[in-house]
Amino acid sequence: MAASGAVEPGPPGAAVAPSPVPAPPSAPSHLFRPISAEDEEQQPTEIESLCMNCYRNGMTRLLLTKIPFFREIIVSSFSCEHCGWNNTEIQSAGRIQDQGVRYTLTVRALEDMNREVVKTDSATTRIPELDFEIPAFSQKGALTTVEGLITRAISGLEQDQPARRANKDATAERIDEFIVKLKELKQVTSPFTLIIDDPSGNSFVENPHAPQKDDALVITHYNRTRQQEEMLGLQAEAPAEKPEEEDLRNEVLQFNTNCPECNAPAQTNMKLVKSGGAVEALGTRITLHITDPSDMTRDLLKSETCSVEIPELEFELGMAVLGGKFTTLEGLLKDIRELVTKNPFTLGDSSSPGQAEKLQEFSQKMDQIIEGNMKAHFIMDDPAGNSYLQNVYAPEDDPEMKVERYKRTFDQNEELGLNDMKTEGYEAGLAPQR
Repeated sequence: MAASGAVEPGPPGAAVAPSPVPAPPSAPSHLFRPISAEDEEQQPTEIESLCMNCYRNGMTRLLLTKIPFFREIIVSSFSCEHCGWNNTEIQSAGRIQDQGVRYTLTVRALEDMNREVVKTDSATTRIPELDFEIPAFSQKGALTTVEGLITRAISGLEQDQPARRANKDATAERIDEFIVKLKELKQVTSPFTLIIDDPSGNSFVENPHAPQKDDALVITHYNRTRQQEEMLGLQAEAPAEKPEEEDLRNEVLQFNTNCPECNAPAQTNMKLVKSGGAVEALGTRITLHITDPSDMTRDLLKSETCSVEIPELEFELGMAVLGGKFTTLEGLLKDIRELVTKNPFTLGDSSSPGQAEKLQEFSQKMDQIIEGNMKAHFIMDDPAGNSYLQNVYAPEDDPEMKVERYKRTFDQNEELGLNDMKTEGYEAGLAPQR
């Protein structure tokens, strides 16, 4: 076994379900239905396929579904009635994301072992306390739980142990000792850390406390390195020639796209409101005390780096969630309500006791805020300083709104990719001085 504790690959010839073809851009969104035991129309597609274990025909089942607070995935399951071989994997139905994602989960209780996990084949899994790592592309993608990830790792380590013992391999005993440590993790006798790092951005770890903030889970979005781009098969685009400068400030741009709801062809209108790409010298934190229904009409610009917090609801929306938006305060609150309440894990056999009631209570309070029947604080925190909330009293100060400029922390600069940038010491035609 490698020093890092990497899981060894499966046996040659292991059956793998044929890779499903992603849905075409014109496919309607109802193909990806939320997981629900009450949905009688949600039936997997069955395809007869060859078993690579006994070379007789088995059956592959494909299910197109949605993961709450995540995106669409394709679950494929292969089984052979002749030899009993079976295999399950998942694939993302979407594209590679603009940024990679890293989930850092502190497992403190047995309940954490039941968290849903989407792990793509490009993700690396680490447990620092054991110096254990499952490298990228050493396993197929899986829809499982934290306990399932550890069980899968144990199975991978155990599969060649009989052969090692028969050959009196010295590593067999060390692997047995390591397997015992992995099994002890499943009992959660002491806290440990699980890190899933996916440069494709398509992995996911469930927050069972949604819509409340999860103190045990840290989600970090980052820019991929050149090595990660090559690993994913992405090629850097050749630098384009500098176009002639145009004044687009008063022009409305139009471009073709697909509707995010039904995936039908649509057209997006865009007007330049701020120069893109720049990061301000200071971060911006905007706090609005919502006291009147008229506050819902305030214009709002939320960048992709902006997080949103509503303390009265114990709610926090992380950066990159919902993307960048130019809308009104009412429009953003309705988007948040729809994101949180459309959670298929609160329905049918997938729900946990009390979770549906919490989401229903959250939805009711959000409606009260939107209708002006409940006072609350709305906080936008953008470390890049590129978000905005309208001051309806301009040019006078807004008595209900506070705008703070602050110096970013090292971690915030790291997340924005600023720590690795060198902006001083350059000379014309020369590399930066080290």
